[in-house]
Formats: sequence, structure tokens, C-alpha cells
Amino acid sequence: MSRIQELFKKKKDHVLNIYCTAGYPQLDSTLPVMQALQDNGADLIELGMPYSDPLADGPVIQASSAVALANGMTIKTLFEQLKDMRRESGNGGPRGGRIQVPVILMGYMNPVLQYGFENFCKDAAAAGVDGLILPDLPEYEFQTEYGAIIKKYGLDFIFLVTPETSEERIKRLDALSTGFLYAVSSSSTTGKDKDMSGVSSYLQRLKEMKLNNPVLVGFGIKDKASFEAASQYAQGAIIGTAFIRALENQTDVPKAVKQFLNTVLQ
Repeated sequence: MSRIQELFKKKKDHVLNIYCTAGYPQLDSTLPVMQALQDNGADLIELGMPYSDPLADGPVIQASSAVALANGMTIKTLFEQLKDMRRESGNGGPRGGRIQVPVILMGYMNPVLQYGFENFCKDAAAAGVDGLILPDLPEYEFQTEYGAIIKKYGLDFIFLVTPETSEERIKRLDALSTGFLYAVSSSSTTGKDKDMSGVSSYLQRLKEMKLNNPVLVGFGIKDKASFEAASQYAQGAIIGTAFIRALENQTDVPKAVKQFLNTVLQ
């Protein structure tokens, strides 16, 4: 059983997944941000690999990607940063506790293919990464080419569904996904304000389908109220844009992380 599956076995609702951009706000911020997220109540960390053309991301996350790329973040650099994340401090790893919560890499196929898909999965697994979200990996290519490689290295793979996704396709993507299913609250980019009451019928439909995987809701979840609303229908939710915004221009990253999570969880 993977770390992600263990999490959902232990925690049935109000699972909080926080998205952060690797190498933001500073190149060496990745692990301190992850550590602070874990220490202050995040159940899951979704680590964005910055890319110059992130199709699903809104302006705030796009801007954080641009900053991270300007800081010098690459996939190779990211794996260097993550190589000790599962080690206890004192065993050669950096100062501070180590990361025990599940970690997912979210990104786009172009840089992953440039790195080499199998090398990417191998290095991700070696670093202790638990799963992947690659929104532009088509279902057919997953089934015929890439899914077997992902499975070979013991990584979970999370597909996205939207309110427009047909019931037949939702069931197909649920069958292919492991870890959880990512329910996009509407067909737009991240960071748009959502009226969660308007999303409820879609989430209720997903709930009634009795899917194999737990469901986390993303896009437009930004605070305690939207997190609670999403958690009524799903196992939890994903917060990205609001968290990235909370890190803007912050010099004390752990303090900024703690303040933000307190507003969601307290």
C-alpha cells in the first residue's frame, strides 16, 4: 500500500492537499516550505514542477513558475533537493525533521520527456515521491506507453475529471487512477473564485458513483469555508493559488505557511 493509499485509509475526510511550486519563493525554499506544511497540518503535498507554458494554471501559479525558473529550478535540481527528504535529520540530511506525508509531483509532459520519462519515474521514486499528476498526459498514451513505467516504479497516478467529463469516462479514469481522483471544480484555470454551492451537484454526482478512488476537489478552494464545503462531498480538497499568494514577498517562509494553514484548519 502506498503512502497516499495509507493516508486515505487512516483519514476518511477533510484531507488537505497543498500545492506549492518547487523553487519558490527562493530556489532553496522547496524543502523548508514542505517541512512547514507538514508541521502545520497539511496531509499531502503537491509539488509543482515549474514550466514555461503551464496550461491548467492561473496567473498566480504561472507567475510563481516564472520566478522559480528564473531562480534556476529544473527537474534535475528538484531531485537533488528531494534526495534526502525521507531521511531523518542527523543521517546526512539537511537540518530539520524529515517529510513523512505523501508527496506528489505535478507538472507537464514536455520537461518530463526532455528529462526522459523512465529516468524521471526512477529518480522520483528514488527520492521518495509517491505519485504524479501530469494533466497533459492523454489517457490513450497512459494506457499504451507510460502507465506501465509509472507502475514499475511504484508511483501512484492521479487523473483529473471535470463537471463536463462523461460518467463513462469518469469511471474509466477512476479505474486507471491510483491514490485518488482529482475533481476539478470547473473547466477553467486554477485561481478562479468558485461558488462552491454551484459545484455541489457535480460533487454529489461523483459521490453517488461510488468510485474506487477517494476524491479530492481542486481549483477555487482558497480558505476554511471553501475547504469545508468541498469536504462535505469529497474526501478533501486541494489549495494552490491562495497558498502561493500567501508566500509572495515573504521572508519568513515557515511563519507564512503556519499563518495560512491556521486560517484554513483552525
